[in-house]
Amino acid sequence: MRITWVTRSFLDYRLPVYRALDELCGHELTLIYNGDVNPERCKRRVAEFLGERAIALHGEKRLTGAKSDNATMANRGYRIPVQKGLVKAIRESKPDVIVSDGFFQWTYAALIVRMFNLKGIRHVMCYERTPHTERNAGKLRTMYRRFVSRWIDVIDCNGVLTAEYVRDTLKYRKPLAYGHMTADTDGVAARVAAVDKTEVDAVREEYRLNGLTFLYLGQLIPRKGIMQMLAAWKEARLEDATLMLVGDGVQRAEIEAYVRDNGLDNVRIVGAVNYDDLGPYYKAADCFIIPTLEDNWSLVVPEAMAAGLPVACSIYNGCHPELVQPENGWTFDPLDCAATAHTLRQISESRASLAEMGAASRRIVANHTPAHAAKGIYEACVDTQSY
Repeated sequence: MRITWVTRSFLDYRLPVYRALDELCGHELTLIYNGDVNPERCKRRVAEFLGERAIALHGEKRLTGAKSDNATMANRGYRIPVQKGLVKAIRESKPDVIVSDGFFQWTYAALIVRMFNLKGIRHVMCYERTPHTERNAGKLRTMYRRFVSRWIDVIDCNGVLTAEYVRDTLKYRKPLAYGHMTADTDGVAARVAAVDKTEVDAVREEYRLNGLTFLYLGQLIPRKGIMQMLAAWKEARLEDATLMLVGDGVQRAEIEAYVRDNGLDNVRIVGAVNYDDLGPYYKAADCFIIPTLEDNWSLVVPEAMAAGLPVACSIYNGCHPELVQPENGWTFDPLDCAATAHTLRQISESRASLAEMGAASRRIVANHTPAHAAKGIYEACVDTQSY
């Protein structure tokens, strides 16, 4: 089966999925992407196994709109990109099925090919938005999505929250598939396993990690809910515990000021750490916490689970129904300070169980690997051929 995946951009975590999908379809996967925005390392690595079937296009134009700031909430901006030669490249790849990412970006070309289809080409779209992330989508966006859905044969959803939005808001009645989003869980697990005690001790000593250590890893931006977490941390008044923030961003100065002004001497701000060097920080932690106010599917959650950590996850993170269960973690509302503080106290009182919960995290995340993701997408492509 010839599959053409049209995606404007991708990062390292997608590469194992592309490789596995290429093997499943008999090495007939073509990837068409924007050669101007993707990291050179990713372009080089995908070409290693796809060769000439990895097609980079250049010279994208933007008709209108502005790029949304990654620090802001969803649907605060818009853009309409147009890539010369994209429709032609899709047609020349002679696909049986086109795979696209979301309703916007380069999906317009997949919709055009499917709309004016004379050769039985089908269309599978990977989608990750949830009712929460799309609460401010507006009527025009929603109407557009409903209208173009007629040229999408299967929507592959991140999970149940995405399916809820697709069914209830977009009124999509065609088949759904599940599970295309995945993280580099094998890579994280291997890097953490390779960390020795000396490296962990060095991190604990440098950042004065006393007692129970909570780890946040991500951007320091308003959307991640860090200020809300700090307010709850202050209220919880945990004894013999440390909160370690790994990452950087536009909100760092505000966070540092809050920590200083409120005397939170058990909060450590590490700053940015190279992705490949995160192993000791995972291993030095006892529990991972993410207080995001809006995320479709935080890749750092399955990565932390692969590192063997229990997880405290915001209810505004689209991945929590699949990944965070009572046996491996907690969910909380970061906008409810008292409830978040209560969750922090629960975690502190569960110290003796955290290692066992971390093992449960590993078992759960084992069902969310690149191989599982590729299998789900491939089966969705196969299913389109039956109707």
